[in-house]
Amino acid sequence: MYFDLLFILLPLVFGYLIVVSSEAWLHRVNQYCGYMVYFILFLMGISLSLIDNFSENASQVIWHAIAFIVGILTANLIGLYGLDRWHRQRIQKVRDVKIDKLPMIIESVSLLGVVALGFIIGMFVSIEKSMIDTASEWALMVLLALIGISLRNSGIALREILLNKSGMQIAVTVMLTSWLGGVAAAKIIGLPLIHGLAVSSGFGWYSLSGILISDGISPILGAVALINDLGRELVAIFVIPLLINAKRHSAIGIGGATSMDFTLSIIQKTGGSDAVPIAIVSGFILSIMAPLCMLFFINF
Repeated sequence: MYFDLLFILLPLVFGYLIVVSSEAWLHRVNQYCGYMVYFILFLMGISLSLIDNFSENASQVIWHAIAFIVGILTANLIGLYGLDRWHRQRIQKVRDVKIDKLPMIIESVSLLGVVALGFIIGMFVSIEKSMIDTASEWALMVLLALIGISLRNSGIALREILLNKSGMQIAVTVMLTSWLGGVAAAKIIGLPLIHGLAVSSGFGWYSLSGILISDGISPILGAVALINDLGRELVAIFVIPLLINAKRHSAIGIGGATSMDFTLSIIQKTGGSDAVPIAIVSGFILSIMAPLCMLFFINF
């Protein structure tokens, strides 16, 4: 477990120590993050093709993923609704904004397309599994280093995190309710509860959860984790505009770790500038905690 923890922390810390003053270079870092995500998912697709009789398990993967999506998001919304009720925050209504959701949906679905492409190539090209595993590990280390750089240069300081109580409360609520939903889903579909906790600890970080759980538990469960976290992203695209004016904590929290990147633009456009710091802090905390929690439960 300690080696795995160092495997995650060292590239993250290394990247976090790098300060990028040039906007052009920071843009490149974010671009390379996207490229590495696609590369890792492509390798994951090849790994799935190397599993004996995977096609026979495809329906099981989909059923398990649906169970986790429903269980986790339902628990999230109940917990976040309670947080909204507790705050009883008066929110100034932002004017209705029309958002073109189609490009975002296409981007999310395209990630599954990359996995499918890797799977198809793996079916017809002879590739050593050890080579894919090694490439996945190195690619993940590069991605984590780039994520570290991105987090360091996101403009958010530790002091801001500690002072932003709403962001911290959302992150803690999402974590606790995700675990409850994951345990409930695992119980229903007959998986070990510890596996349910591991899958539910992705908090929306699909590229990381898929590869970590594939390596630590099984590629099939890694596919479940990937679909589960992509499902959160797709649901968030539709739910955030509906909830942001009445239930701000619920709207921000449903995006999980994506609230500081992928879904941040929706939060900003529909919730106003006041919602942005809360979303960034919440997403930042969940992004840091996701790999640590997954590794803990994988090696428990």
